Amino acid sequence: MNITKKEIDTLNAVVTVDIKKEDYSEKVTSVLNNYRKTANIPGFRKGHVPMGMVQKQYGKAVLVEEVNKLLQESLNNFLTEQKLDILGNPLPKNEAEINWESDDFTFEFDLGLSPSFDVDVKGKAVTNYKIVADEEMLNNQVKTIRKQYGKLTSKTEVAKDDEITGTFTSSDMEIDKKATFSTDVIKGKKQLSALLKAKVGDEVTLKTKGMFADDHDNQKYLGVDHDAAHGLDIEVTLKIEEVNTREMAELNQELFDKLFGEGVVSSEAELKAKIKEDAEKQFEQQSDQKLLNDVVESLIDNTKFDLPDTFLQRWIQMSGETPLTEEQAKEEYAKSEKGLRYQLIEGKIRAENNLQVSFDELKDYSRTMIKGQMAQFGQMDPSDEELDTIAARILSNQDEVKRISEQLNTNKLLQFFKENAKLKTKEITYDKFIKEAYE
Repeated sequence: MNITKKEIDTLNAVVTVDIKKEDYSEKVTSVLNNYRKTANIPGFRKGHVPMGMVQKQYGKAVLVEEVNKLLQESLNNFLTEQKLDILGNPLPKNEAEINWESDDFTFEFDLGLSPSFDVDVKGKAVTNYKIVADEEMLNNQVKTIRKQYGKLTSKTEVAKDDEITGTFTSSDMEIDKKATFSTDVIKGKKQLSALLKAKVGDEVTLKTKGMFADDHDNQKYLGVDHDAAHGLDIEVTLKIEEVNTREMAELNQELFDKLFGEGVVSSEAELKAKIKEDAEKQFEQQSDQKLLNDVVESLIDNTKFDLPDTFLQRWIQMSGETPLTEEQAKEEYAKSEKGLRYQLIEGKIRAENNLQVSFDELKDYSRTMIKGQMAQFGQMDPSDEELDTIAARILSNQDEVKRISEQLNTNKLLQFFKENAKLKTKEITYDKFIKEAYE
């Protein structure tokens, strides 16, 4: 057997595998002998079927199977030994020309080679948002807490900031939805005016267009599906069944202890500081995700290299369960090219900076995750033995291992970007962040 590689260019190559009769004949003969021992052919005792008959009936199928096994094993070994970094899988080049009546065979495979390129994570600067909870947000959150823990008093007439319970109906959209909401979710001036001064038992007709600040509230309060909620423009009738007002709770030690535990917070200033700390921890997750997305986009845009496009389109065309047309393969390649480019960039970053996840890291990450979950249920100091037992059980589940590995891989990559990418920090409020980052 002889295997050779010919480079067409820096991104394409052809591997030729020459297989001689002596490479496969012994294995084919062995398989046919086993067939002869077990074959059930009328007119012959089991194990006494003439080899010529076995050869005639099974010979070609066995030959094809054994040659293909040898071919795949040899090709895989060659690619490994040569340390060829290929994209996709080798594609048969001349399979239609193979003459299976011959003794010797020559197989050719097209290869798509991974491009050579450098990654500069210190290139173009990327914004790293530091989202802060401003005074307005803190005041609103304090107000929400005071409402939530305040005293609920029944009323007969709607006033500003009251809570209304009623049923929305519309024959056009088959709406019949009971809902409870505060008047402060109503953003439409005409709709709010129609509700104020309304009484329990009244039926109020409201236009849905512009009634809520967010169209998704049409789902929540009217019960329509997601698609219908966007731009919903109909009239609904609200039958008011209940009106309540909340007398806001006092900011005292009893409330502070109820919220955070005894003695943790003892003043409004400390309450705001705690709210700010907790909020900004949550904001950090969104900021980190935005940073990761932006660095990825920047790397894709600024890391230039060519791909073996023609090979990859052909590979996509042939690799699925159902072969695609040439046009379909081009469309699929256009959709996946950006993702493929980032896979190559990320793979290079991980390899060059040793960002692979080890089993010990998986175990430590699992223990930390378990400890945090147990703390939520009041188990503040689990033993090492208990943590190890639960971690072992989790890591015996391949789906869990995959999920945790993906989380840890993302965390390591994010930390690498924070330490090495060119970043410009921008302090911003949450509302401005949402507007600037996503609108």
